[in-house]
Amino acid sequence: MSRKFQVKVIPSKWIEDGGHRLDCGPYVGGAIEARELLKKHHTERLDSLTKGYNGGIYNGPQFSRNYVEDPEFGVPFLTTSTMQKADTANLPLLSKKDAYSSKLSFLEVSENMTLITCSGSIGKIAYSRKDMAGCWSNQDIMKVVADTEKIHQGYLNAFLAGRFGVPLVVSGTYGAIIQHIEPSHLADLPVPRLGAVEEKAHELVQRAADLRVEAAALLKECGKTLNQTLGFPNRMSLSHRSFSCTLANASQMVARMEASYYDAVSLKTDEMIATLPNKDLFSALDISIDETGRLKQIFVDEEYGVPFLTSGEIFQLSYAPTRFLSKRLLPMDEAWAMDEGDILLARSGQVGGIIGRGVWADRRFAGGCVSVDVLRIKTEKARIPAGYLYTYLCLTDVGYHQLIRTAAGSSIPHISASDVYKLWIPRCPDEIEKRIDVSVRKAGILRADAQDYEDQARALVEQAIEEGGQ
Repeated sequence: MSRKFQVKVIPSKWIEDGGHRLDCGPYVGGAIEARELLKKHHTERLDSLTKGYNGGIYNGPQFSRNYVEDPEFGVPFLTTSTMQKADTANLPLLSKKDAYSSKLSFLEVSENMTLITCSGSIGKIAYSRKDMAGCWSNQDIMKVVADTEKIHQGYLNAFLAGRFGVPLVVSGTYGAIIQHIEPSHLADLPVPRLGAVEEKAHELVQRAADLRVEAAALLKECGKTLNQTLGFPNRMSLSHRSFSCTLANASQMVARMEASYYDAVSLKTDEMIATLPNKDLFSALDISIDETGRLKQIFVDEEYGVPFLTSGEIFQLSYAPTRFLSKRLLPMDEAWAMDEGDILLARSGQVGGIIGRGVWADRRFAGGCVSVDVLRIKTEKARIPAGYLYTYLCLTDVGYHQLIRTAAGSSIPHISASDVYKLWIPRCPDEIEKRIDVSVRKAGILRADAQDYEDQARALVEQAIEEGGQ
């Protein structure tokens, strides 16, 4: 439903058919119109097309979350925000003891499920990929498990995530402050049967999921290659999550006096980098870092503006800007615009969250604008392959610790460009750097292609529904 102020006149029969609900959401969100259009198709109830726990439509109970650090004792844990991210490599680990208990074991995610946020921000939808299998989900994620003998999983996802499915999903929302939907609200949701369109949509959605898995595997291999070449460990302790004590020479503390800057893990990364024969100062690599000024944030309709992304939105699985800055008020030099191959770093937030994490800007990002909370590293003239630099900063624990230790500020820490310029960048042999660069760029292409396939699937389903209703 749009956030704009809306006025709508509706027939009283809609209120009668809607169980005499008097809240405006179901009537202005498009759910009634969707149901009316779907009456012109043969439809089946959603709960007749699912199978598994609780009939195949379920969420989970409230429970205390006990996290661990060692993957041997934990399972990756999905929340309503992380299920929508492109990268699931840094998920928190829920205790295996809790995960495999009788209370929570059914919350394990399997491939090809449809995941729906059912509390807070309702109706965000994702398709579970192969690299998400074996994760556990929290109680605010509802699962829809298709009966593959009756319906294709990808088609069901494309319909539910499309222009007609989402309004039907969110129409059952209740609650004044924290809104919810329950499995019973989706049970009678009408699913249109569209013949050959269903198989085609499924193939497109599945292709998108496979490309995303391939992209994630490429990036993981890039980080592993760099670590092996330089002798870095694949995992390092997250010092900000545990108490530590260390010693630092007084001469080192002339510029920085925060304890976090001298924690034991950060000092260890300094030692590892210092022993490498080949390294360059960031500032010597002809790289520019743009700290987008506090531009006038006048938001307009899409046709009059350019996409605007916050530090949280750059990590999303799908590039889907919801706000657009007025073109008329943006600087004419277009220095604010992202380019393909930029490295986007979240510069602010709580340590242990998104701060210090980064994204490779693929073709979807070109021409958009990011908020002041994102550092934009421009690499078109750099004397280092951009994909290699991204791998070191964003795909290795050593690079992450080098970045995150520079965060300054008590309430909302932030990373500044001046501190990033002072980092040492370890170098690999040219052929390895070029190979890593090629893989990163390929991963960016795959992720952009994946969204294209997913968009095609939803458009195909929506077109079939509209044409069948004429």
